[in-house]
Order: sequence, then structure tokens, then C-alpha cells
Amino acid sequence: MPCSTERVWYVSYGSNMAASRLRYYLTGGTPPGARRPHPGARDPRRPRAARGISIPGEVYFARRSTLWGGGIAFFDPSAPGVTAARAYLVSRGQFSDIAAQEMRRAPGSDLDLSRALATGRDELGPGWYDTLLHLGDLDGIPQLTFTAPGSADAAVPNAPARAYLQVLAQGLREAHDWEPAEVSSYLSQLSGARGSWSHAAISELLADAA
Repeated sequence: MPCSTERVWYVSYGSNMAASRLRYYLTGGTPPGARRPHPGARDPRRPRAARGISIPGEVYFARRSTLWGGGIAFFDPSAPGVTAARAYLVSRGQFSDIAAQEMRRAPGSDLDLSRALATGRDELGPGWYDTLLHLGDLDGIPQLTFTAPGSADAAVPNAPARAYLQVLAQGLREAHDWEPAEVSSYLSQLSGARGSWSHAAISELLADAA
């Protein structure tokens, strides 16, 4: 039977850590620099709460985004390491509509979360963000995210674009109140960025953005 959970924590580890970026998935519209509009969610209200959290696993940059022009963030919960993320308290419907837009589907219907909640994982398709993950509970409410179906080891690393890193940096600073040096240290060691974006290069990027 479909899951009856009415509230969930949507866990973002990529560009949606920045609240201004997530807002377009709720209210609709075209984010700055984007090539297509987001239809938005049925419920456009802001999340009820937001928290900076850490989750076991690894973020990596892979594939090539037609929007950003470089690799984008995916999450492997089985990889070693700790990921800095941001959890947003939203309704099941809001999470479903955010996920649908990331999955390149039309929002408007609630996802069946029962398999993900029962087993920790549900692959809804082969798409880039079609795999649902249950990352445990926070305050008795399930934490959910989505990612690619494969592992970090199986992915071909691809360096993220400058603008994409700037949005991730914004999200990390909002969620964790990190200093620029902490943001640079974290991002520069992720697969895909490592070897292409040094700590110094990201620090310079953040200084330019400021």
C-alpha cells in the first residue's frame, strides 16, 4: 500500500542546499542562468524547517549537465566518507513534486514511498535522479533524497562548472555556517572536483562571487 507519511525531510546535497535555488522547484519559474523553467509544486509554500546535517556516504560529480556545462552532484550512501547536506521539512506532496522535476517528470502526483522506507532504496527508473534513498529518520520523520542508480566507483568523474560550484558553496554556507576555507576544503576533495578544482582555485572562485 502507498506510504501514509505526510511529512518528510528532503535531504539535498547539491545545488538545492541553497534555499533560493530550491524555491524555484516549489514556486516555479526560471532560475538565473537556467535554460528552462520549473513548473513548481502543487504546494508552493516554503519548507517548514531547514537544518544542516551530515550523512554517511560520498558526493561525487559525474555526467554532464546541459544547464551547467559540467558534472553535477550525485550521492553514494555506500561510499566511505561524510557528506554535508541540508534537510528541508516538507510535505510528502512537496517532496514528490521536487523529485519529479529532478527526474524530468511532470509534477502533480504523490510518489509511493513505501518501498524506499521499508528497504532504504527504490529505483523508479534508469534516470539520473530516479533512485530514492531513505537515510534514516530525524525527529521521527524520514529523511529522503534521490540520486543515480549506480555507485560512485562506477561513475566517470566529471569536473563541475564554476557557476555550479558557486551555488553549492552558497548552500554549504547557509546550511553549515562554514567559512570560505571550509567550503573550499570540502568541495575540492570530492570525486570529479579533485584534481580539477584545487582548494586555492575554489577559494578564488568564492572570493570573486563575494
